[in-house]
Amino acid sequence: MNSIYLDHAASTPIHPQVAQVMMKIMTEQFGNASSIHSFGRAAKRTMSGARDRVSALLGCGPDEVVFTGGGTESDNLALFGISSALQHKGKHIITSATEHHAILHACAELERQGYEVTYLPVDHTGRIQIEDVEKAITDETILISIMYGNNESGTIQPIEEIGKLAQSRGVLFHVDAVQALGSVPISCKDLPVDLMSFSSHKINGPQGVGALYIRRGLKMNPRLYGGLQEKKRRAGTENLAGIAGFSKAMEIVTENLQDRQLYYSSLRRTLLQGLEREVGSSSFVVNGHPSAYLPQIINISFPEMATETLLMNLDIAGIAVASGSACTSGSLELSHVLKAMKLPDYLLRSAIRFSFGLGNTVEEMEITAQKLGTILRGLRNK
Repeated sequence: MNSIYLDHAASTPIHPQVAQVMMKIMTEQFGNASSIHSFGRAAKRTMSGARDRVSALLGCGPDEVVFTGGGTESDNLALFGISSALQHKGKHIITSATEHHAILHACAELERQGYEVTYLPVDHTGRIQIEDVEKAITDETILISIMYGNNESGTIQPIEEIGKLAQSRGVLFHVDAVQALGSVPISCKDLPVDLMSFSSHKINGPQGVGALYIRRGLKMNPRLYGGLQEKKRRAGTENLAGIAGFSKAMEIVTENLQDRQLYYSSLRRTLLQGLEREVGSSSFVVNGHPSAYLPQIINISFPEMATETLLMNLDIAGIAVASGSACTSGSLELSHVLKAMKLPDYLLRSAIRFSFGLGNTVEEMEITAQKLGTILRGLRNK
């Protein structure tokens, strides 16, 4: 039985071209980019080349890119780095109730340190209302942090509108673009954004590598101390092969962005059409915004079946999907994202996230719909 991987929002397979770039560096280049001898200089050239490519693709300067250990570190560096640097101006931060835990848990820690955090509500589609953002801003507000596209519902937030509002009020704006990178066009110079987080393993790059865009001239404190790497903003020897792989992955997803969008949309459409045929449109509900969504993520509830049961049956059938919720002590928790959307209990307890990516085919969507039909009919007969 061939397995079908539909959990690309969690992690993606490395693109063969990315693996090739990384293998060459891992087998031929081992110098430290901070060393002054020829081996170090060669490593430095590799680093600088990767930084130039990433910054060009993001529409920013090379000095505005800090390489990190992933999306979580990028988010943490943004929140803690800015809050500690600007605490003399205020100690109020605005975020949303549907953020990734890398933001929510960081905000909880900031609250323990004496900061005030406002968690904006979302509507039933997962969207923030710009009026709520405006009402939440005070004279003490120093930072707004909002996710570009949600990792569970796929809902895209009104980033440009929020950014313009933040600028008009003199408030810094951070965007977690981990899921959005490679799925929507991103230009740091065109967006009213001060900081933006990215992760390699969501775009067919290696795990353990990410980046944080920091607008030129922005003052922030580092989270790691030691060496002078990344212009003193992130100490530690750089992950040379990982960074080179990240830059290659960015090249690939950026060059093929429109084709990817169209292809993921076709996969989504095929899956939904297959479900209508196999189980009937009354047997499932699509959660999230009807038009403002990431094309590779779709969250669907099947009210006849509990999430755990569906996950287990799909896994047995060779199909890997996710609930989109955290696993704690062996039991699934209800998604904080879907709860914030105020979905009814029967939808909360039957939600599944399907996320598409490299290697997925239209035929796999057909098979997935057929398997779901078989599973649901089996339960009905019981």
